[in-house]
Amino acid sequence: MATLFSKLMPREGRFFDFFNAHALRIVEGSQELVGLMANLAEAEGYTRRIDEAERAADKITHDTLLVLHSTFITPIDRDQIHQLITRMDDILDLIQDVAESLLLYDIQRVTPEAEQLARICHMCCERVKTAVGLLANLSAPQAILKTCEEIDRLESDADRVMRSAMSRLFREETDLKQVFKLRSVYMLLEEITDRCEDVANIIEGIVLEHS
Repeated sequence: MATLFSKLMPREGRFFDFFNAHALRIVEGSQELVGLMANLAEAEGYTRRIDEAERAADKITHDTLLVLHSTFITPIDRDQIHQLITRMDDILDLIQDVAESLLLYDIQRVTPEAEQLARICHMCCERVKTAVGLLANLSAPQAILKTCEEIDRLESDADRVMRSAMSRLFREETDLKQVFKLRSVYMLLEEITDRCEDVANIIEGIVLEHS
């Protein structure tokens, strides 16, 4: 009876499609962030494209949660689906926060460290996309775990760059307003890598649970 009942209950396999679509928007947003850091004179265009990626990702998150609430049998744990899509959404929210801060604070120049942090963020986001793309095939757990380890390593790299950047900022920058502005940007950039690491941790948990 239980087997028959399970067969009659609706199954939903679109979650991995949602994850992949969202991860693509994350990579698009992070690529625009790298461009923004290198071309502040064109900040409005980069910021607009980041906003577009963020809105598209928000819709994917919304659709994912709607399907989750109406699905009886899910391919992975319901809480893991919820945590994964919301943590992924946090990444793009922070990318948007960086872009908005650059405009709000009217930052006219960024440091090499800020540009380096943006590149690390983009590399983290690319690996989030890779890990999410592999998630539908849990028969290859080592490839997923290796990608998650790379995200962890990049997050550590971002920590080191931020500490060095903060140290130089407080030693060398004489404009207190610029200190405040760049400090805020550094912290947001490093937080992007933290959220990527959160996603990696969730994915690692899913893999280990199903291995």
